[in-house]
Amino acid sequence: MPDNPILICYDGSKEATHAIDAAAALLGRRRAVVLDIGPLLTAAESLAAVSSVVPGDAFEDLNETAAKDNARDGATHARQAGFAAEARGELDTPTWEGIISVADEIDADAIVLGSRGYTGAREFFEGSVSHQVAAHAHRPVLIVPPANGRA
Repeated sequence: MPDNPILICYDGSKEATHAIDAAAALLGRRRAVVLDIGPLLTAAESLAAVSSVVPGDAFEDLNETAAKDNARDGATHARQAGFAAEARGELDTPTWEGIISVADEIDADAIVLGSRGYTGAREFFEGSVSHQVAAHAHRPVLIVPPANGRA
């Protein structure tokens, strides 16, 4: 197995699961870090966080736990697909910056992401993490399209 792992981005979606399977078929058995980047705060949490009833870091703790749990689920699937996978959950905004930061930290050979297949206005308004990662990463990026070819 190569020394440096690949970084597999996993958010629990069917596209992310499909990306794991496609990466296993293309890249074979190797080390992998399965990463979920959760938000520091969601929009709803931001509003609730200003109330005096909610402790300051309560939502961040919940989001970090959710990211770690999600990453563990992804790592389980990656192991079933043949990877020697470990899970990692982080919080960062925007998501693509967190992905690149972890990829740099672990010196990943490549970054693997699933794509929802958004185009046009939908991509503009909802954003594309995969496109941002591909534009800013200084390493190979494998963007796996949806299994059915569209979102």
